[in-house]
Amino acid sequence: MVNSLPSSVLVVGAGGREHALVRALLASPAKSRVICAPGNAGIANDAPCFPVAADDVAGLVALAKAENVGFVVVGPEVPLALGLADQLLAAGIPVYGPKADGARLEASKIFTKEILLKYRIPTAAAGIFDAEVPALAYLKTHPAPIVIKADGLAAGKGVTVAQTDAEAAAAVQEMFAGKFGASSSKILIEDCLVGEETSILVVVSGRDYVILPTSQDHKRIGDGDTGPNTGGMGTYSPAEVVTPEILRRIENEIVRPSVNAIADEGIDFRGTLFIGIMLTVDGPSVIEYNARFGDPETQVVLPRLASDLLDLLWRAANQKLAGYELKVKSDYALCVVIAAQGYPESYPKGDVITIPSLPDNVAVIHAGTARNATGELVTNGGRVLGVTALAPSLPQAAADAYAACDAIQCPSKYYRRDIGARQLNRR
Repeated sequence: MVNSLPSSVLVVGAGGREHALVRALLASPAKSRVICAPGNAGIANDAPCFPVAADDVAGLVALAKAENVGFVVVGPEVPLALGLADQLLAAGIPVYGPKADGARLEASKIFTKEILLKYRIPTAAAGIFDAEVPALAYLKTHPAPIVIKADGLAAGKGVTVAQTDAEAAAAVQEMFAGKFGASSSKILIEDCLVGEETSILVVVSGRDYVILPTSQDHKRIGDGDTGPNTGGMGTYSPAEVVTPEILRRIENEIVRPSVNAIADEGIDFRGTLFIGIMLTVDGPSVIEYNARFGDPETQVVLPRLASDLLDLLWRAANQKLAGYELKVKSDYALCVVIAAQGYPESYPKGDVITIPSLPDNVAVIHAGTARNATGELVTNGGRVLGVTALAPSLPQAAADAYAACDAIQCPSKYYRRDIGARQLNRR
């Protein structure tokens, strides 16, 4: 453990990822004070929350100073893209999360694609467009299935995997019509990679890195991977489709080259590099980079760590990651996201949630929750809760998580019934 771990930590964000981070940091042997901004109703049960929005960079810096915060852990991508880490460092406050130049790896899919191609890191062939007519012309020579991506941030919803030519053309037209505002003023059209996806979270400090346990996310709203993409409807860890041999390939062909490419571009990256990977018949290939912990991947990866998360993140922020050995539990973790009916489009808010007493191996992570005027717990977002179970086997983790989901009461609750199905059906 690094000497003198910070006595106070601020977690920035309001979702399930941030609730998982708060809980993991509170479990540190350092017993540091942990606060959150802005937080949510569930986080408020575990740590003091302050009503400063995640995109209020000046407000967050002022809060960190006022509360004598010794370390800031940034959850979401938006404050990173706005330069929160830059401003905190300028104020002399250590931070886990990249500066704006590193956050651009997520804030611009085109920027990432150009780096992947430049450094010959496996990825899908693609075209880059800033106007509708040439994009539609490109589709005529690149038939569906094809992937249409808004260049900028779109809360995990700026990607269409078009199964028909008509769907692809409609996605292009919608994006250039401003569906995602300035984020879709430029778009990326990629060949559709076929295979199973996996999420690789890498704690990076310059050219040093630590690969966290593997996981597999479920992006689409419906069972059997049907319907529109969401921010994530559930996940599990470890993802056994990533065999030790495949993980070695991922490290040698993607992780190490990516970390070095970022450094070679002059970016001092200290934070989480989230690499979305498709396991194709030709080998692993990069779908995307994100510049922060995944959501809901964090909800299954962190509970499996036997190492002290605070120590790990502090080392990364202070360039002391070299030689670090991560300890991981043998347990399996599975998270089911309870969403509001209608997500990812329109959905109700304010529905009362009742959470009964649950087994010790089940954690309810809050994402879109709040308190109403009478103090009742209510829905306040599309993804409402993440129900995570930790167990000696994946079937047991799934059974425990789904039993808890069934027991939680909420009029508009919706969740997929097949999280982990691919791995469970392989057994």
